[in-house]
Amino acid sequence: MRDVIVIGAGGGGPVVAKELAERGLDVLVLEAGARHANPEQEWSALENHMNSSLSGKLRFGPSDPAKPAWFREQTTTGSFSQVAGVGGTTLHYYGNSPRAMPGVFAGYHGRDRRMYDHRHKFPFSYDEMRRYYEWTEATLPVQTAAMGTKEKAFFDAAAASGLQPITGKDITHAGFRPQENAILQPGGTAGKTSDASQLNYPNATGCTLCGHCFQGCMLPKGAPRNLKARRSTDNSYTPMALTADLWKPGGKAITLISDAYVTRILSDRRWGRRMQKATGVEWRDVNTGEVHSEDAKVVVMAGGCIENPRLWMNSDLPDPNGWVGRGLTDHALDWVTGIFDHDVGGATGTSCSSRADFPGYGAIQNTANTPGVAANNLAVSDSGIRGAYNNGAGGQGAWDGEPGRVYGAELKEMMSNINNQMSILVLTDDDVESHNKVDVSRVFEDDHGPVARVSIDKRRRSRRTKRNRDFLANKCAEILRAAGARKIVRTDWAPVLLHLQSSMRMGDHHRNSVLDENCEARAVEGLFIADNSALPNSLGGPNPTLSTQSLATRTAEKIFQQYFGGDRWVGKESPICSIDDVVTQAVINRGL
Repeated sequence: MRDVIVIGAGGGGPVVAKELAERGLDVLVLEAGARHANPEQEWSALENHMNSSLSGKLRFGPSDPAKPAWFREQTTTGSFSQVAGVGGTTLHYYGNSPRAMPGVFAGYHGRDRRMYDHRHKFPFSYDEMRRYYEWTEATLPVQTAAMGTKEKAFFDAAAASGLQPITGKDITHAGFRPQENAILQPGGTAGKTSDASQLNYPNATGCTLCGHCFQGCMLPKGAPRNLKARRSTDNSYTPMALTADLWKPGGKAITLISDAYVTRILSDRRWGRRMQKATGVEWRDVNTGEVHSEDAKVVVMAGGCIENPRLWMNSDLPDPNGWVGRGLTDHALDWVTGIFDHDVGGATGTSCSSRADFPGYGAIQNTANTPGVAANNLAVSDSGIRGAYNNGAGGQGAWDGEPGRVYGAELKEMMSNINNQMSILVLTDDDVESHNKVDVSRVFEDDHGPVARVSIDKRRRSRRTKRNRDFLANKCAEILRAAGARKIVRTDWAPVLLHLQSSMRMGDHHRNSVLDENCEARAVEGLFIADNSALPNSLGGPNPTLSTQSLATRTAEKIFQQYFGGDRWVGKESPICSIDDVVTQAVINRGL
């Protein structure tokens, strides 16, 4: 019997695994996708090779690219942007690590408190969460993002539009700032040369400003795995968890099995239909089809906002209040692009290093992509096709013309010089709405049971969500205009399932939450959740990964206290950074 089984090695699972392995617990991590142990050999800068949803290395599917990707049923127009494998969707995240806005926590009394979704707050205070933020920020580490041409253009324009700079990590007023970013600062020759031979470790350290942030991070070449620039969990928490016995006295290395798709959570049903006890898991080897089972004192679900509800329902676990899978939030993302007559560094350097925050509304961030990704971002619209037809979804604003998908001559114009393009991503603080949900298909099954069905009805968004999104889109246009853009296009994205949260939300009341204040399932003892699905709301708009990882750290503490008789450590000990020399040596010694 294991102490703890963690299902999923994406953004949150490795955090729980590392923290508990550091305490000496026996932890098994099961990941449905691949483990990319040699990214320098496996990955490339070719967009389709890496990001194709059907055959790419970073897709939601098995490790064998010859096998089809895994399928989800979708009831509305939109696109998935998720990854299976060790690292999960952090394999192609931009490392953005801002804290949630204080207004989404219990006990907030700011003047803008009525601007938030007050019915679905964190069941504890921001002051309590702050120490877990600090622990996670020190572990990754989180640093101020590297600045370049596009960042200066964004900041100058934000200031010209009347915004004030933000100098701290806690968001108390609207303003602009560099990203808090889980990407190591450039060092050595990085950022000082374009000579590829000079961008290998140890001549270059940290970010080499290659611009391929959506395609994993394998740089600098030759660096130990824990010193790769971006702090995705495959480069940070997972190497620490796999070497915990070498760098922490009393620690115990985790067991990690990839290509292991968990199909059922085992439970003791003697307590009745409405309350059970998790006892282990059943999982299937993706390559061989063999079925295995393993028992544990505690089970942690970290499969993500879509797979967690699917697994829960396929395991026939109780759902006494009907909230399993409900309340899915996605930051109601949108995309606004400006075209300039001069170079603004639109595709240069790190992909997303500057932002502006608007408490009560959400956030916007200057985002650059390689050409294929940039063109794709102009093609996902709920407002029809610009210049061809309009389906009535979009409206007028500070941008030029009708919102919609860009095509033909206009697309050629916008893509003719990608560095003359600046795009801004809208991150809406959207309401938790029960009709946005994940359940299981009544039609489609795969080798692992009925597939997930995802329903996000964009046109049924709350009035507040729509207001916030339009407000932020107009702010994007104002900043682009102040920066000198000669044309501004609002795409009006259909749901882009990238920033997903809250489908298994924690809360302060049993009527509208799946998890209690410790992220333990209310209806299944010994079953915890440690990924974005546990978040109670959309965080006020900021990117979710840091909050998920900080909450997962808190959850690990609660598991250790409740089930293993231990004491908390955050606030009592100093965290060991994932790039500390002792971790680096452990990674080298273990050949990771």
